[in-house]
Amino acid sequence: MLGILIIAAIVLAVFLGYKTKINTGFFCIAFAYIIGCFVMGLKTKDIIGMWPVSTMFVIISVSLFYNFAAVNGTLEKLSGSLLYSCRKFPGMLPFALFFVAVILSVMGAAYFTVLAFLAPITLAICEESKMDKLTGAIAINCGALAGGNFPTASLGVIFRGLMDKAYEETESAVAASAIADTFSAELKVFGLAILFSLILIAVVRFGFKANRNIGKGVTFKKPEPYDAKQKTTLRLIIIMMVVVLIFPVLKMIVPSSELIGSIAGKIDVGLVAFVFTVIGLLLKLAPQKDIIAKVPWNTILMIAGAGMLIGVAVKAGVIDAVSEWIGSNVPVFLVPIAFSLVAAFMSFFSSTTGVVAPALFPLIPAIAFSTGLSPVVLFACTILGAQSSAISPFSSGGSLILGAYGDDDGRAKLFNRLMFVAVPLSVGCAAVYNFIVAMIL
Repeated sequence: MLGILIIAAIVLAVFLGYKTKINTGFFCIAFAYIIGCFVMGLKTKDIIGMWPVSTMFVIISVSLFYNFAAVNGTLEKLSGSLLYSCRKFPGMLPFALFFVAVILSVMGAAYFTVLAFLAPITLAICEESKMDKLTGAIAINCGALAGGNFPTASLGVIFRGLMDKAYEETESAVAASAIADTFSAELKVFGLAILFSLILIAVVRFGFKANRNIGKGVTFKKPEPYDAKQKTTLRLIIIMMVVVLIFPVLKMIVPSSELIGSIAGKIDVGLVAFVFTVIGLLLKLAPQKDIIAKVPWNTILMIAGAGMLIGVAVKAGVIDAVSEWIGSNVPVFLVPIAFSLVAAFMSFFSSTTGVVAPALFPLIPAIAFSTGLSPVVLFACTILGAQSSAISPFSSGGSLILGAYGDDDGRAKLFNRLMFVAVPLSVGCAAVYNFIVAMIL
């Protein structure tokens, strides 16, 4: 009965958030308090202790640093420069747009930021180059999501924190099979996301008749040179990425080295980001008020609230019960597809980072342990499944793309194509792709 109540609370929180446009995290915190304290008898400090401090710290610190590039125009200038460099290969425009979005995301730009920058540019390029607008929309959406899965990028940081938390909440027998290094696990997710995106873009690029005349007559404007602050911002971003990546990568290459392992263990992306934020402020790369204002507080509250409600569910044994049911009733070979489709369905109505991942990640350790499937593969199936429906016009990504469309009639047509072509195609391809990956890995 308690399990049903908590599951109903999660569903109700998502529904109320979608219906009222109030942050889902607020409803999750309220339900966590009511159910945890007045139904389960937990202490208030236990509920407050479920606030995911570590994950929140990393999101805030990384966001603060990369907001320098968003505020001082570095990201906008970078996207224009990268697109201009691809001007000699107009027929490959969808892939060029994809890689531009990937690079911007890997460099720390949030998913919404990448789409906000690229959506107007992409739709203009589609118009000029006779490229199907749905193809362009899918390309930048895939790029923003796939690039964001990089271990130090906006989404990758969140997913790594949620992976760690998922294993912290499992029993010791399951924890023994835990992922030793969430950095390398998320790096694999990033690689799988890139490959899936390239396949999906190839399907729409060469499968849609509207792309037969792509690239004829397209022109690119040469971007203005970077100013001094933008050059410094780019240098700092590159240096920070090297600092954060070099020792974890060396640890993967030379796992026997105690020195490298010790240093790698002391490299924390959140703390490193704060050091570089201080450097950026001292160099006056952007006003402090502006970079703080751009921190995704709405997403942070959503993730934290969902994490608290999921914490209550874990305390009540709901996660273990659901894991046991899936492990006992769903054939092993269908588990990856189940995670992919459930994540896609949930993501259609709610946030991947705020609701889907916090809800499904805690199930993965126990199911991976009982079925023998790779936990990394199941995390990837969940992430790719959830991201496959992010092109929906009801999602933030789809709405940003539609918002960049100036013509009302064209916007209405694109809405229908996003809803009835892009979403089913992407979700279906993701399910098949995840099944094949699970069978191979």
